[in-house]
Amino acid sequence: MEIILAKSAGFCFGVDRAVRIALESESEDSPCTLGPIIHNAHVADRLREKGIRQLSGVDEAERGSTVIICSHGAPKEIYDILDEKGVRYIDATCPYVKRIHRIVQKAGEEGRTVVIVGDRRHTEVIGISGWCGDCLVVETPEELSGVVEKLKDRPVTLVSQTTLDMQLWEECAEIIKRECTNPEIFDTICSATIMRQNETAELAKECDAMIVIGDKKSANTNRLVLISRRYTPHVKHVESADEIDPKEYIKFSKVGITAGASTPSWIIEEVCRKMSEEVKNTEIREETEVGTESFAELLEQSLKTLSGGEKVTGIVTGVSETEVFVDLGTKHAGYIPMSELTDSPSAKPEDIVKVGDEIEVYVMRVNDMEGTVMLSKKRVDSVKGWQEVEAAMENKEVVEGYVLEENKGGIVVLVKGVRVFVPSSQTGIPKGSPLTPLVRTKVRLRITEVNHARRRIVGSIRLVQSEERREKAAKVWAEIEEGKTYRGVVKSLTSYGAFVDIGGVDGMIHVSELSWQRVRHPSDVLKVGQEVEVHVLSFDRDKKRISLGLRKPEENPWNIFMANYKVGDVIKAKVVKLMPFGAFAEIIPGVDGLVHISQISDRRIGKPGDVLSENQEIDCVITNIDNEEQKVWLSIRALLESAAPKAEEADDASQPDRVVAVSEEGKLEVAPDVADEVSAESKQENEGQSVQAEVSDENTVSEEANTEGEQSAQDDAPAES
Repeated sequence: MEIILAKSAGFCFGVDRAVRIALESESEDSPCTLGPIIHNAHVADRLREKGIRQLSGVDEAERGSTVIICSHGAPKEIYDILDEKGVRYIDATCPYVKRIHRIVQKAGEEGRTVVIVGDRRHTEVIGISGWCGDCLVVETPEELSGVVEKLKDRPVTLVSQTTLDMQLWEECAEIIKRECTNPEIFDTICSATIMRQNETAELAKECDAMIVIGDKKSANTNRLVLISRRYTPHVKHVESADEIDPKEYIKFSKVGITAGASTPSWIIEEVCRKMSEEVKNTEIREETEVGTESFAELLEQSLKTLSGGEKVTGIVTGVSETEVFVDLGTKHAGYIPMSELTDSPSAKPEDIVKVGDEIEVYVMRVNDMEGTVMLSKKRVDSVKGWQEVEAAMENKEVVEGYVLEENKGGIVVLVKGVRVFVPSSQTGIPKGSPLTPLVRTKVRLRITEVNHARRRIVGSIRLVQSEERREKAAKVWAEIEEGKTYRGVVKSLTSYGAFVDIGGVDGMIHVSELSWQRVRHPSDVLKVGQEVEVHVLSFDRDKKRISLGLRKPEENPWNIFMANYKVGDVIKAKVVKLMPFGAFAEIIPGVDGLVHISQISDRRIGKPGDVLSENQEIDCVITNIDNEEQKVWLSIRALLESAAPKAEEADDASQPDRVVAVSEEGKLEVAPDVADEVSAESKQENEGQSVQAEVSDENTVSEEANTEGEQSAQDDAPAES
């Protein structure tokens, strides 16, 4: 038969600290404990033998005596009563429990409802509830589900007894997360308890039988019994070796032994000795890293002291949102506050360390009264970081860092746990621009200076950006070709276009290449920092110039127009501009046609505005299309005349007007006998004006285009007549 002893069996540091405080109080006047110092009758007997008596209540405390607060803590009113009576007291409350007191006290001051998950009759839970105002104690998830409806509209703070089963805690936390809108959830289960429970579960899975040693009143011991029974039916809870009959275990091949946090080492030794002496061919394997050491040696090791500035190695036993708990193998409870874990404000403790990790830390502050020691990981990281950063500078390596803050002269970047200063001129941000956008971002930089005397490290982001830009630019110039598409970022805007970075090289989009629609200014289409897809129109390697286009050829409105319209089509158009010689009407976005003043009405008008107005929709016919020049002529009059009665057409024929038909080619035809009159009047009405609709790159007719249109209209009328 093999006997396996759990690694963490016996006193936890909180219990060990309380017992040690009680033993050291022998020299005090009338030392006494307020209730049992821990839940173990054997320990109470030992203390009584040393003259340390036990009080059943605070009323028994007398002036001149020294009262020791037990490891499970006490309500705040107990401290107040002792102060009022002038009784000296020593607080032996476990640091983990003391932390819960601070949490619930703060929650009570903020008007929050405290929910405590644990045994409401246990000394620890009674003590916790005495440090807050409005509180609720529940023992199971089912009980919490029954009352959670009352908590929905309240701010809730959830804590637990330090010895609670992790499974019960997780179920209760999930209920609060799901049902309450503004919860604060603090995992206050002792890290030693979690480790002990996990070890017990693993041991019970491996063994055929389990022996759990501890006082029957001990909550953490009873919890170990329940956990063991989940995996094996053969579980025995004993308080001492007298309750064990080794012969009962001969039939088992493996027997596991564990003990509660309040079980002294001598009782565990007695149980192990009795099992090994009376059962032949038995091997006892202590599940410790130093299995050959005796309990006395282990206890001696746990009592070693620590001093500030010392570098030590420990094992991570717990991770919370605000701190990391570390077992240093001493009587102290080691913890690393978030401020000493890392400088990165976005980092989470669980992303940096995990339970079971071996960690190297510096001792920052030792508190023997509370039995705690504050540790620092970032100090160790900083020492290593200086060496790594200095090596990176010598090797001209690029390092990555996190921008912590902006200061007067630049920014501070955290690199390998070391603060690196980057001057404004080396950030890569244009002069005069704010550096705030860099804060809380990751950057790549080179180390340019390491000054040990001044404890100063300087870096440059700009150097890395320049190198990367040169590499990208060389690649672009090696692969560039007309028509190739790139994803780029708009760097700047001018009145004549936009400059776009296509990967280390800047190209320019002329304003005429931004859109098929009319663009007054590039800012109407783009903004600095915007990502766009562009294509290469032309480039000059020698002059390092690239001309880019943003508008897509397949979206050319003239091509769309030519594919869907022809001469003679009756269409609806929108008047977009009125001129003295006619009106421009939008056929489709990007294509306008000209309705000459003579084609607006079937009667003579003084100016286009007498009949039309901007944004008015009109019915008209396409009379001519010039594909080469991309011009379109429209006529409203042709539609009016085609709809007139034949009799009216006869009258009109006897008294001919200016335009009576549209030729097959789409030109306006004028009666021969009035050609001269039309030519003369047309010339008089349209002197200095244009009769053409031109779709330019900016989709508008310029002053120069109007002048050309005027000459063209005057030339066309006589020729067609």
